[in-house]
Amino acid sequence: MREQRGRVVAITGASAGAGRATARLFARRGWRTGLIARGAAGLAGAARDAEAAGARACVVQADVADADAVERAAQRIEAELGPLDAWVNCAMASVFSPVKEMRADEYRRVTEVTYLGYVHGTLAALGRMLPRDHGTIVQVGSALAYRGIPLQSAYCGAKHAIQGFTESLRSELFHDGSAVWVTMVQMPALNTPQFSWVRSRLPGRAQPVPPIYQPELAAEAVYWAATHRRREVNVGAPTLASILLDRVMPGMLDRYLGLRGYRSQQTQEAEDPSRPDNLRRPLDDERDYGARGAFSARARDGRAELWAETHRSLLLGSAAAGAAAMLTRVSLGGRGRGRGRGRDS
Repeated sequence: MREQRGRVVAITGASAGAGRATARLFARRGWRTGLIARGAAGLAGAARDAEAAGARACVVQADVADADAVERAAQRIEAELGPLDAWVNCAMASVFSPVKEMRADEYRRVTEVTYLGYVHGTLAALGRMLPRDHGTIVQVGSALAYRGIPLQSAYCGAKHAIQGFTESLRSELFHDGSAVWVTMVQMPALNTPQFSWVRSRLPGRAQPVPPIYQPELAAEAVYWAATHRRREVNVGAPTLASILLDRVMPGMLDRYLGLRGYRSQQTQEAEDPSRPDNLRRPLDDERDYGARGAFSARARDGRAELWAETHRSLLLGSAAAGAAAMLTRVSLGGRGRGRGRGRDS
């Protein structure tokens, strides 16, 4: 994929996980990168990644739950790097727990970060992009934006909310005839550090629901979405399967996830209930966790699946051409056999 040097992107949640991998990729492609997150050490590492790739970086330590802080971050990034071409919302928080054990303040905090953080970022981006009639906003979503699963009700609720918010905004942009584009990238389970620091009441250590993909695949999908005008990108076969199955047999999925959804989100290793979590404060203030988590040995690449998703018009065209050719052969063959029987009669 060709570089687009000199362009400017702002990325929330850039200190670790999918946001960190995304920041690295944009920097390698020549973009000036605005890095927004809470953790000081993770942000410093992300800035070093950008500089090693030869790109300029602007680091802003901010909590996306604070709308004023996000607005100040956008102002600083544009002042240092130039007008925004893209904004990527990727910051998130979660709690692994049955609903009956959740607390109201935990729902509020997850919602403020994972949903309202996207709203705050989108508003900051729109305030700059709409007057210029230029720019792309990428919402990093999940298969869970369509299909909720047990033990992650706060996160699933926030992702559903992002989906609805994005659809409303997209309709308004069409109404206004705006050239600003908003897209959503629905992710599969990713091997990120969040499973080491997420708040959890599970007996076993939290894990991504297999199959697991590396965060670099997420970065490739986000970059593609930022540079192409696609309404939505579904990353990985499990994401597409979850969305389709929920449309045709949601009741069956309720029961299946009730039977399998608890075990699939936990390892055999016992959880330490006293370990710190990052719900209220960052754990990457003093340690740089990077992009990948603890599941690399089980994670797959997934590039072929992403290629199929980003080239689906080509694949559909090839399939249609193949079907047409086959029908033509069948038709001609049938007519040929009919003419032959007529001559023999």
